[in-house]
Amino acid sequence: MPVAEDTLKLSKIQIERKTFILTLKENPRGRFLRITEDVGGRRDNIIIPATGLEDFKKLVDEMAQASAEIPPKDP
Repeated sequence: MPVAEDTLKLSKIQIERKTFILTLKENPRGRFLRITEDVGGRRDNIIIPATGLEDFKKLVDEMAQASAEIPPKDP
């Protein structure tokens, strides 16, 4: 039986051909962030418990900084 979930906040972003939907949700077990990737109707999800969001954000920030600092490789 599915667990009842309440949506607390929802945001979408389009990046190239992909749509990312970030949904902050809550159920009896706690809060979590569901990240949905939609590419041409095909959807994949990852779920991050709210207790890990700060650590997750830190890693994403580090990856964005590295992407900006590391020069692209020549093809």
